Amino acid sequence: MVPETCLPRRYPAPQGRLHQGIKDDLMRLAHFIQRYPPALGGSEAYFSRLSRYCAERGDVVTVFTSNALTLDAFWSNAGSCLPSGNESDVGVTIRRYPLWRMRGRRWLLKALSLAPHRLWQCLTLPCNPISFGMWRDAGQEPCRFDAVHASAFPYAFPIACGWRLARRLRIPLLVTPFLHLGNPDDPRDRTRRAFTTPALRWLLSQADAVFVQTPSERALALALGLPLGKIILQGLGVEPRECTGGDRTDARRRWNLPDDAFVVGHLANNSWEKGTNDLLEAVKPLWNKRCAIHVLLAGPEMPNFTHFWQGFEMRCPAFAQQWVRRLGPITDSQKRDFFASIDVFALPSRSDSFGLVLLEAWANGVPNVAYRAGGIADVIRHDVDGLLVPCGQIDALSNTLQHLCKDVDMRVRLGIHGKERLPADYCWDDKLELVRQKIASSRQQATGREENAKKDFKSSTGVVNFL
Repeated sequence: MVPETCLPRRYPAPQGRLHQGIKDDLMRLAHFIQRYPPALGGSEAYFSRLSRYCAERGDVVTVFTSNALTLDAFWSNAGSCLPSGNESDVGVTIRRYPLWRMRGRRWLLKALSLAPHRLWQCLTLPCNPISFGMWRDAGQEPCRFDAVHASAFPYAFPIACGWRLARRLRIPLLVTPFLHLGNPDDPRDRTRRAFTTPALRWLLSQADAVFVQTPSERALALALGLPLGKIILQGLGVEPRECTGGDRTDARRRWNLPDDAFVVGHLANNSWEKGTNDLLEAVKPLWNKRCAIHVLLAGPEMPNFTHFWQGFEMRCPAFAQQWVRRLGPITDSQKRDFFASIDVFALPSRSDSFGLVLLEAWANGVPNVAYRAGGIADVIRHDVDGLLVPCGQIDALSNTLQHLCKDVDMRVRLGIHGKERLPADYCWDDKLELVRQKIASSRQQATGREENAKKDFKSSTGVVNFL
């Protein structure tokens, strides 16, 4: 039996200008996303920023999302959820739909996803946030929208709901997949395979436009068969005021870090995919060499990291206690202190399409170290504003961190060059306006096609009547 808390609920249509009509140059937008802030995540933060940006310019924005707070809520009853229902945030209407959760749901969905039907496979991916109410409302939504924008892979369920709404209303569907490319040197990389399954490729083919963040992601989209005209190279941005200005001295005192210590920071969903495990394995031999490197970990901890940490702490309890600080999820104020307190930011990730935190590190003049994998390899210029290491080569990562520990001048040079790029290359207003203008043009094209179809219909009707 499905728990009562997971049963679909009726959601009233948003009130206000949506029913009164708005100016022709403004839009009614439906955004579909797996989670929404206060849930933490890169795609979640991006869609929140984009939704607010559009609302500030007069668009009516409705976000369709699950009520998940933590990622594990998608598949585990132990995950944290927010209250379901409607709320408003800076002019954005947010609909949080309750998740369907039951014991053994992942195994059930795995079996169901074997059916050879692409839409069905999109709806039954085991990692999906299943929200029956979202699917139902996408098929019954009485409000009129001008366009649907959906994200992010591999969580196909909300995107499939967006597809249903777009096709029913005959409006454009735009998708920002945030494709994860994984290790470019591994033709069978499991991360890339998870983001390019036949079902997810079908979803991309259904989109009227696809936003990608880096040239490598664009190349992958082309390799998957998308026509060049559908792909828009966007990229992301940073607002320095939101992530700078922390108190280095106070933060180090609070987190028990010596004033003169060399500190490596890591802010992500702590996990194997994000490189948290590899980072600790890379630093461990340096501790054996009596190299004083402190590691500051921030962000939610995923189950595979929790399991790794238990073994790591058991193997080297003295090192874990002396050199590693685990902060867990941090607030915006703590994030500013985090970047102020570190000397190098490390993101040896296999699963990032871009890496917003890299820009935040540069905003603080902090150099980046990362694997040459995914979109990160397009963001960091090796030996100019950061250092790239071959994906999965822990020894190389260890040597790089040791080198930066000793070479203060290199750290300063890389950090300065990274910071200098931000105003020209990573301005949020430029990136968000590009998206909004593309949605507007897609809307106009769809309106033109509809008007032409009506004219053709009237013309053909006249011929039939004459005959």
